[in-house]
This record gives sequence, structure tokens and C-alpha cells, in this order.
Amino acid sequence: MAKDSKLEARLKAVLDGLAAADQDGGNANAGTVLSMAVAAHPFDEQEAHLLSGGVPRGYKALTTATAKLVKAGWMVKGRSGWAITEEGLRALVAFPTPEELGAALASGTPVPAGTELPAPAEAAPEAEVAPEVAQAEEPAQGEEEAPAGESAGRSGQPEAVAIAGDFAALLGGAADWAPELDEVQMEFNAPTLSWVRTVDLPAGTYSFKIALNRSWAENYGAFGSFDGANHELTHEGGTVTINYRHDTKDIAIA
Repeated sequence: MAKDSKLEARLKAVLDGLAAADQDGGNANAGTVLSMAVAAHPFDEQEAHLLSGGVPRGYKALTTATAKLVKAGWMVKGRSGWAITEEGLRALVAFPTPEELGAALASGTPVPAGTELPAPAEAAPEAEVAPEVAQAEEPAQGEEEAPAGESAGRSGQPEAVAIAGDFAALLGGAADWAPELDEVQMEFNAPTLSWVRTVDLPAGTYSFKIALNRSWAENYGAFGSFDGANHELTHEGGTVTINYRHDTKDIAIA
């Protein structure tokens, strides 16, 4: 598949993912949608090459190309996530293939007047549940219930946050700049609504980014910029604690 064709297919997959989220009644996590698009249309060796900031070339191209969907009025981006517009839903009807969608974006072709919204998918019938099964189960002996509100503090938070940079190998990771590794994941601190990780590093200067949900699809660099420049850490050696607040994208290093 040609380079442009693969990008068109991923953009179509992004719109499809946003349409599915819209049907579920909410915005979509940008990282999740982009990851699904890449999973459906994987990178080749050239696209998987890491740029100087540690982001695969293909991710950079895809995130940049989504600006075309915004310019066309087919999607919007916000802090609460990405969302498809009604015009975007109609675009999926008017331009049903990646090639047609890509051609429309390239030429600025508007969605034809009168294009109807796609029909909502029918919900699967709910399975009947026997009365005795429908009752809440008691915790098994020796098993404690989760404290009330424990999961509530994670509302609006990503599923995972990584300090992905050039020191992952020093933490036991298989490779640097790999946000999917367990060794670079941070822990969520509910009382402070922050993600925290304390590491022990030799003296030196290091670079890293905050990467969400074990991929580069959504990452934040200096000044909390999406896909921005690397954070720089000059360290005298020993333990260092990194804090990240997802609501503000702020980083604190102590």
C-alpha cells in the first residue's frame, strides 16, 4: 500500500473510531483512537523509525494529518477528548472509502448537500438474567470490597502514564523511548490527582516525555505541549521524583 494510501486509511479509521465513540454518547481519547488506527493499518519500517523526540515518524505524520479533518469541519479537538461533528458523520456516508475520503480532503470537496446521517447501529438485545444471578454477589471470604470512591478519583485520567525517555534502560527496560514498557510507568496518587514516579539515576542530563496509555499517540513535552519538545533533566545522581498532573499537563521534578 502506498504511503498516501496508508495515511488515508488511518484518517478514515480515526473518523470511524470517533463515530463509534459518538454513538456511545461521549468524546474519544485521542491516544486510543490513534492507536486503533495504527493497529488497523500498521507502520512499515520507515514509519516506525523514531524521530529525534522519540516519536515514530508515522505517528507524527498521522497526528499532523488529523488537522485536515479539523479544517474540513469533520472533527473537533478539546481537552476532554476528540469528537466527530455531524458533518463528519455525513462525510463517512458521502465518502465511504479511504481513497474517496482522502481525495475529498485533498481537494477541499464539501459533503454533498442532502447527505443524511448514518443510521445508528441497533443495540444487541439484552440477555435475560436469572433473578438469583441478578443480585449483587457478596465478596468472597477473605476478599475486601474496594473502598468507596477509589475509582472515582481516576475520572478523566488516562489508563496509564509513562516517563518515556533515554533512561529507560537504566530502569531495567528493554529499550529507551518505549512507553509501552512496565519499567517506565508512573503510579496514580488519588489525593493529589497526580502521577508519580521516583527513580534512581546516575549523574547526567536526560530527556523524556510524558506518554499516555502505553503509546506515543498522545504525549506531552515541555510546557505541557502536545507532541512538544522533550523535557530535559539535569541530575546530580541519586533518586529523583517526577510528578505529572494530567489536568494541567504540569511536570514537577524534586
